[in-house]
Amino acid sequence: MYTTDARRWKTSLKDYARHNRKNPTPAENHLWQELRGNKLGAPFRRQHAIESFIVDFVCLAAWLIIEVDGSIHGDESQAEYDGGRTHELQECGFLVLRFTNEAVLYDTANVLKKIAEHLTALYPNYESK
Repeated sequence: MYTTDARRWKTSLKDYARHNRKNPTPAENHLWQELRGNKLGAPFRRQHAIESFIVDFVCLAAWLIIEVDGSIHGDESQAEYDGGRTHELQECGFLVLRFTNEAVLYDTANVLKKIAEHLTALYPNYESK
């Protein structure tokens, strides 16, 4: 399982990930209800530590990360940070998909379709449910 080192997990990431799991945004909660329990045909984790980051959702078997972005991500400095974060995660071998809160909440079928398309390409023996 690809994750972070134990020291980093215990000292800084564990509490943050737990807080995020207990307090999801409406869009994150909505998408989690669609992904949990292999509903899409692949196992996903939420608020998972990878290197020094906590990602919203990850399918480790497909090396696929899903990020749900709120309005703050439109800010220039946040967008620059997100770009660097995406680059670092891609350097680790992951594909990062980003969706806006609005897309997740109001165009869920299309979001799930895009995720399934990437799973088909990345996940061995993937069969959409």
